[in-house]
Amino acid sequence: MLQPKNSWWLYACVGAFTVLNLVCIYNEFTLLSLLPVAIILVGMAFLALDKLMLLIAFMAPLSIPLSEIIPNLPIDMFLPTEPLLAGIMLLFIFKVLFTKKFDTRILTHPVSITIYIYLAWMLITCITSVEPIVSFKFLLSRLWFIIPLYFLMTQVFRKDADDARKYIVYYSIALCIVVIYALVRHAKYGIFDEKIAHWSANPFYKDHTSYGAMLAFYIPPVIALAFSKMFSPRKRFFYSFMLVLLLAGILFSYSRAAWVSLVGAFGIWCCAKLHIKFRLIVAGIAVLAIGFFSFGDSLMRDMRSNNQDSSTDLAEHVQSISNVSTDASNLERINRWNCALRMFSEKPIFGWGPGTYMFYYAPYQMSYERTIISTNEGDMGNAHSEYLGPLAEEGVLGPLTLLAVMVATIITGFRAIRRTRANHPMLYTIGLAAIVGLFTYYFHGVLNDFLDTDKASVPFWGFTALLVAIDVYYSDDKKDADGEKAIEN
Repeated sequence: MLQPKNSWWLYACVGAFTVLNLVCIYNEFTLLSLLPVAIILVGMAFLALDKLMLLIAFMAPLSIPLSEIIPNLPIDMFLPTEPLLAGIMLLFIFKVLFTKKFDTRILTHPVSITIYIYLAWMLITCITSVEPIVSFKFLLSRLWFIIPLYFLMTQVFRKDADDARKYIVYYSIALCIVVIYALVRHAKYGIFDEKIAHWSANPFYKDHTSYGAMLAFYIPPVIALAFSKMFSPRKRFFYSFMLVLLLAGILFSYSRAAWVSLVGAFGIWCCAKLHIKFRLIVAGIAVLAIGFFSFGDSLMRDMRSNNQDSSTDLAEHVQSISNVSTDASNLERINRWNCALRMFSEKPIFGWGPGTYMFYYAPYQMSYERTIISTNEGDMGNAHSEYLGPLAEEGVLGPLTLLAVMVATIITGFRAIRRTRANHPMLYTIGLAAIVGLFTYYFHGVLNDFLDTDKASVPFWGFTALLVAIDVYYSDDKKDADGEKAIEN
């Protein structure tokens, strides 16, 4: 501890900063006020990196786009999470290169290998891209999500198994704050209107679809925590309160895609509880896909006969899910999908380049497919599909490499929870919840794409890391055979 006689310089610095900050605030420059917070976060990166990663899970739902603070910039990112993740990525890479130590079981894990292939193909398509600068920026942002949130998080979960619960709870608490904020904005107008839902979560979530997707993502894990008898009654009451807020949030988000993804994820949970083998689940999904393509024309005719638009009435809103005749949102999504397919047909091998869809899809719109919300500027979302977007941008291997990551993750997850059920019941519960949560996004990815944001990447890659960590470090009675910790404070 500093003695008073030796700490005069500290008081002088604090005083000087206070005076300078007051002058800046008087001149309407408020960013200097964030300097102490920045110093604390940098200190955590060097002294308590695991705690900083958990803090990022809390900050992700509350992060805001840079464009909200400084409009008309050529780049945009979410603050403060993305700059932090970029810095952590560099720090982590330098540390691994300097110490030459990282668990080879993670580096050679099947999920990791599929991620290498996914990133390698993205790199190749960056080189062949029609806009290399745009594509390499896209790749860089994907790296600062994957390296900290997957590779580093496996080591955070290795250090303390309870961090898996904290990772879920911290994001959920922040998401509940956003729900309260959105519901209050809704209530100001005296009615919970579907149109208000589109912007009620701004600036934290750009629209109700991304907001609803993350609510759906975290409802299964919070259900698992709320109904697990491993936690004290006080904690279970708190988790139940969070669950009520999340359910209210998803109800009044009016996000039909989120509701559909929850129904699909519930089916996966039932399959897991009934111990149905994963290959049978995959076979069932394949049969449904084949059926859709086989009877697609008939289904589309039936769907075109549905004229129910999105509505404040929940029954009518649910009915509008299959309306592809008059509902502008559904029609615009189909418009974007068809553009992606036409772009793919022109460049089927390497695609147009990661991140380029929004700049090039406009000429591929057909006049008869355009809607009242169609635009040529690419400012109303991307391809609206986590699979068709990469198909247009990275060619045929784009979505296949992402699907490979998903399949490897789910195989790993089911294997891991099966092996931990007896010895680590908490990790079994959380692992199963993580699988179901991931499935909500796998299903949701058919209709939307949010992996270019911290909102979706924190749970997507973090839960992937959790399942791999359970598989590698907790599948046996001993937590860690060698007892070595990869993260040192």
